[in-house]
Amino acid sequence: FLMQTSEMLRKICMRNLVRKYCRGLTAERKVQLQQKVVTSAVFSGKKEGYLESLRQPFLDTRLKENDLNPKVLQLIRGENIKYVTPVIKYDRNGFKARERLLVLTQSSAYVVEMAKIKQKIEYSTLKGISTSNLSDGIVVIHVPEDNKQKGDVILQCEHIFETVTKLCILANKQSLVKVVKGSLRFRVSSGKEGTMVFTVGPEPQVFKDKTGQLTVV
Repeated sequence: FLMQTSEMLRKICMRNLVRKYCRGLTAERKVQLQQKVVTSAVFSGKKEGYLESLRQPFLDTRLKENDLNPKVLQLIRGENIKYVTPVIKYDRNGFKARERLLVLTQSSAYVVEMAKIKQKIEYSTLKGISTSNLSDGIVVIHVPEDNKQKGDVILQCEHIFETVTKLCILANKQSLVKVVKGSLRFRVSSGKEGTMVFTVGPEPQVFKDKTGQLTVV
């Protein structure tokens, strides 16, 4: 009986401590914890660098709304901008690296070049999000095969865990995030696919190999 009573008191004490901790959290801290829970579900035990990312709080955004070109703001007016970060976009043909911005609103993801919107992906049409299990910052946003889309979007992000977490939370597509090993396929255009290969080397690099594949080291 004493053992049962002790166990009950222990559970009550723990419940009270948890309740006290939760009530003492600021709104900002709650958001951080909620995001980190999603990051854990997606990446824990799957991608290199995850454990190191735990100590790094996510920022609300890497660039502010007024850092965007006024023409871009006009084009996406009416949509609440949630997150903006610089990225490197790789062309689907030739894999040339181009500096871009990834803009996430409450309903869509935009790939932006200066004053131009290069691609818009509505979250409702998002087919998947892929990253590798290595420490690179590559993310592939998979889009539907239709006339509205040019093909899947290949991006390199400095803050990969933060960016992917923000994207899958806003899109409500956590279950569509895949962490792959070795290689992945992406859509270049209608009826045409490409291959990306992930490998380990002495220094990070991204290049088109002799076979025409995009190689990420």
